Amino acid sequence: MTIKAKVIMLVTGLLLLPVMSLAQADPFGAPDTIYADIAKIDDFHWSITISCFNDENVVGIAVPFKMSAGLNQIVADSAIYLGGRVAQANWAYPGFRPDTAIQCVTLGMIANLGPTENKLEPGTGRLVTVFVSSLEEKKIENLTIDTTTTHPSNYLMMIVDRLQGEPPDTTALEFNDRQIVPAWVVRQGEYTEPEKN
Repeated sequence: MTIKAKVIMLVTGLLLLPVMSLAQADPFGAPDTIYADIAKIDDFHWSITISCFNDENVVGIAVPFKMSAGLNQIVADSAIYLGGRVAQANWAYPGFRPDTAIQCVTLGMIANLGPTENKLEPGTGRLVTVFVSSLEEKKIENLTIDTTTTHPSNYLMMIVDRLQGEPPDTTALEFNDRQIVPAWVVRQGEYTEPEKN
């Protein structure tokens, strides 16, 4: 093979690279994203606000994550859906399952468990806020989280509505085609010391 032929093959490969990367995009539009905003409340308590961006109707969301505060044992002691997009859309099951032994949380959100047609319409905003506390009365200096898989097989995912589009211009989707693995973004908030009177 001549040098000219090698150069042509290399240039052709570089030109095809953007086309091949488009094949990995979200099949329903722009990539959906789950955001986790971590903020310090005080020395012993932090919050994790889970938000999302979606550009299609969503009927199920799973957000399992692991937490770490160094050697300090912590617990996710409560979660508030009130005021978030899931609560406003009247979802049937807003789940919260903490596992202190492995320092993990599984958030499972299901739109419909009966003859309802609830869905999370395209948009962006808060889903739920999880509150984390120290178990040993030690200060939480830094809280880090990352997505994980929790038992039995919960992983970061969204389930789009069974129909693509709105009637009458719609297409039925098979269950496996309805799963999306969204992007995962963790953002650390700034803590400001409360004013002393």
